[in-house]
Amino acid sequence: MSREKIVRTVAGRLSLREPQSVSLERLHNALESVPALRDSQARSAEELAAMQAALHAEFPTLTDFERDFPSLCFALATGVGKTRLMGAFISYLHAAYGYKHFFVLAPNLTIYDKLIRDFSDTTGPKYVFKGIADFAIEAPEVITGETYEQKGDLVSQAIDAPVQINIFNISKINSEVRGGKAPKIKRLSEYLGQSYFEYLAGLPDLVLIMDESHRYRASAGIRALNELKPLLGLELTATPFIEGGSKGPVPFKNVVMDYPLARAIEDGFVKEPAVVTQQNFNPADHSAEQLERIKLMDGIRVHEETKVHLLTYAEQTGQKPVKPFMLVIARDTTHATGLLTTIEGLFDGQYKGKVIQVDSSKSGAEEEEMIRRLLLVESYAEPTEIVIHVNM
Repeated sequence: MSREKIVRTVAGRLSLREPQSVSLERLHNALESVPALRDSQARSAEELAAMQAALHAEFPTLTDFERDFPSLCFALATGVGKTRLMGAFISYLHAAYGYKHFFVLAPNLTIYDKLIRDFSDTTGPKYVFKGIADFAIEAPEVITGETYEQKGDLVSQAIDAPVQINIFNISKINSEVRGGKAPKIKRLSEYLGQSYFEYLAGLPDLVLIMDESHRYRASAGIRALNELKPLLGLELTATPFIEGGSKGPVPFKNVVMDYPLARAIEDGFVKEPAVVTQQNFNPADHSAEQLERIKLMDGIRVHEETKVHLLTYAEQTGQKPVKPFMLVIARDTTHATGLLTTIEGLFDGQYKGKVIQVDSSKSGAEEEEMIRRLLLVESYAEPTEIVIHVNM
């Protein structure tokens, strides 16, 4: 089967949406137009520069890999389906080139657990390889941060082993490689163990897949991954930039696919926001604080009305009820904290405990709990109804 046909087959089998299909086509075009990307030996500075120049001719937004290995960024709006796209990338690379070894990075524990489920639960609703015939016969082996030590050197002896997908939590790697007072960070091999590290670093077809890469792009852990010398890096994010302090956001230099939120709304993959208005309303009659409070109260009233409509529809049709939630966009983390306090005080405290603040002010256990609640927001078992969002 030709590689062009493999692209179409994978897209069809996985029922990819158009932006996912285009992303897969762009990966295919990159690998076909620059064969050196498939050569694990071509890794000198000059050879990397030559590959960058060749790719820039086809993808003008790519000007630098920003790694010691070729790395391509696919920027897709949240809600389009980045996890399914990861499954498509792996399916294509295995079918078209025979690659068997993949290293998937999660930004935190909650998404790490979710990725393990999505890649290993063959009967689950979110299984990423559903429809791929090769993997229906022999499912990929998922190796995690908890199980890799059990593999030892045996994995290197399994010449005909199935596809191996290593899934690791970058936040744990970051905590392990911090050097404290030492002048340099610890080697990644100290985290993975020398034998498993040497095994991974010696693979000629190791592909590194970075989920939500903007969250850890400048971290010590991601720099340590250069030691693995992967054949290729694939970054997925909805936010292709990192905060640059007073200089503003710094865009990624290796973007080959950019599908922003505006396009996702226009194409119907993300809900189109509704505008709430009032008759005979003059904003000039109110202070900025009063206007913000009025907007929040109007939004909550629409939210409550939506809940009633959805419950009524579910009762009349016998279908499972859909839980709506409200999204509030804040300017910055300070503004978000103020909004949280205001909302929990509205309507006699009706929403106390039902609001989460999603931004970079959280870390550690607080961040994990925030993301856990966010991922469960559509479940009636999770009390959250309002999400305050700052650049995440």
